[in-house]
Amino acid sequence: MAKRNRNQFKRQQNLKRKKIRNRFFRVTLIIVILLGIYLIFQKNIEEKSIDKSYNQFEAFFKKEGRLVFICNNSNETIQRIDIEVADNDYERAQGLMWRYSMSDSVGMLFIFDYEKPRSFWMKNTYIPLDIIFLNVDLEIVSIQKFTEPLSELSIPSYQPSKYVIEVNAGFCDKYGISEGDKVKFELSNLN
Repeated sequence: MAKRNRNQFKRQQNLKRKKIRNRFFRVTLIIVILLGIYLIFQKNIEEKSIDKSYNQFEAFFKKEGRLVFICNNSNETIQRIDIEVADNDYERAQGLMWRYSMSDSVGMLFIFDYEKPRSFWMKNTYIPLDIIFLNVDLEIVSIQKFTEPLSELSIPSYQPSKYVIEVNAGFCDKYGISEGDKVKFELSNLN
């Protein structure tokens, strides 16, 4: 009889342990599922806030001068645009990043301290561009047309350049701007 009671007691203890383990497993499983759901929602919220912050801080055009494209053969004006100027390391690195549109009547002029072969890329640049490289005499030495947005591939000048102009893709074809043409610019509102 005592042996039977001991066996029954052991079975009851084992059942209690199994119930406790099962409860622990269920509670742990519920916590893991809830944590996973929380992390998924948190990631979505962070992604949405990042998208909003990019839109809030999207760079806008700041007119800092005028630029004129001049035909090499006839010396006549081809086209005029307003320009934003990038003349220091930070501005040159930033370029036209984080912009989602740009008027055909504007562009960015990069001014470097000296003439040498240059290379650009399209990282974080959403607008396809024509990139125009100019030598120290403001003569167009090469043009890279229809650059691929967001690409990190190198876009070389192939010739030494001191100035670079970025305009909307198709600009050079639309206005007939080609190598050998010249540029004049006038700066204003620079600090």
